[in-house]
Amino acid sequence: MTSDDGSDEVVIFGDIHGNVGALEAVFDDMDERGLDSPRYCLGDLVGYGVYPNEVVEFVREREIPTIVGNYDQGVGNDSDDCGCAYQTEEERRRGDESIAWTNEVITDANRAYLRDDLHDRVELELGALRVVLVHGSPRRVNEYLYEDRPESSFERLLDSVEADVLVCGHTHLPYHRTLPSGRHVVNAGSVGKPKDGDPRACYVVLSADGTDLDVAFHRVEYDVEDMATAVEDSAMPSAFAEMLRRGTS
Repeated sequence: MTSDDGSDEVVIFGDIHGNVGALEAVFDDMDERGLDSPRYCLGDLVGYGVYPNEVVEFVREREIPTIVGNYDQGVGNDSDDCGCAYQTEEERRRGDESIAWTNEVITDANRAYLRDDLHDRVELELGALRVVLVHGSPRRVNEYLYEDRPESSFERLLDSVEADVLVCGHTHLPYHRTLPSGRHVVNAGSVGKPKDGDPRACYVVLSADGTDLDVAFHRVEYDVEDMATAVEDSAMPSAFAEMLRRGTS
């Protein structure tokens, strides 16, 4: 998807993972800040949290351009594989329970939305900059782009999509890295499942004056305990509740 709205500011969020409380708080914060700029979602609307339908419907109703995340892809295709890189058998067991639960409760209409209506990437102009939005990386929906990746690797990825700015999600770890070429890589963090030790929801605002880019991360408090308790009251693994409370994986 290509956007030609010519905006000099955009709001980007993603990795909500069925956490409708965090999503609502983020949008309230955007409104309180007067952020009426175009809004884009980096995907992973579902998984781990217990409000997948509410999150999908929130985004659908607002017609927010949204990229397909690996979890959206799995649930959209009624698959038992979320494309997640689990490190231990315990993580995999919990992950299997999560996608099975989500596949069971998602509505047909919301599954169809995840399958048919999301984008592989979004390309837009921001000031004089060409910005490309992806979930994982330009190469794979589930590739992790961590901040400590070699500069040369980042430069090649930007070359591959002819971008001045690459914005990704998937790791749930927010960062902004400026490369030797002067180009930028930004991770928007996570609305609903932060992994940087801060349980507050995260989103990012990009603004440009010509080729000068400003990146502002916003952290938003929400009722973490309410969302964590909802997980514990469901058939989801209770470990996911503790992850919300701690802001860790």
